[in-house]
Amino acid sequence: MSHRASPGESPAEERRSLRAVPDTFDEFFRTEYPRLAKALLLVSGDAREAEDLVQEAMVRTLERWDRVRAMDSPAGYVYRVAVNLYRRRLRRRAREPVGPIEERTLPDPGELAGSRDAVRRALRSLSPDQRVALVLVEWLGLSPEQAGTVLGIKPASVRGRLHRARRALQQRPGADRD
Repeated sequence: MSHRASPGESPAEERRSLRAVPDTFDEFFRTEYPRLAKALLLVSGDAREAEDLVQEAMVRTLERWDRVRAMDSPAGYVYRVAVNLYRRRLRRRAREPVGPIEERTLPDPGELAGSRDAVRRALRSLSPDQRVALVLVEWLGLSPEQAGTVLGIKPASVRGRLHRARRALQQRPGADRD
């Protein structure tokens, strides 16, 4: 990892230079792929779809690596690409005619663990916008400002989505009401 620092930088540039920037796409990929895959699994609720979205987002990032590497947050860029791909799929599915119900394969027995299943059900009960905001802030640890940048919305909108998501989760039957 290299650091972007040079004499005479402004305080903002100096803070930016303290962030480690991957030297290569391979290094970036090794660091971000697992986190992005887990986040998209939580967002989409489908391991195969999450994997497909992560791969597509990483390919798009690789194609633009020279520009992406120079950005303030290359990780933010790849998350934004992945979320946008997911939203595009949701819009496409909404336009598709509803046909016969497809037979779904049974999930891996390891995925049937009680807490994992409960988390997935709870996340699926949220709207896609609420789910994405919740995963970005609560699971990935982004601030509402950073999540807003990733989503292309104002931080206040992220906070509103978080509030509605948390309220919806608390109102679910069997929710822990502390």
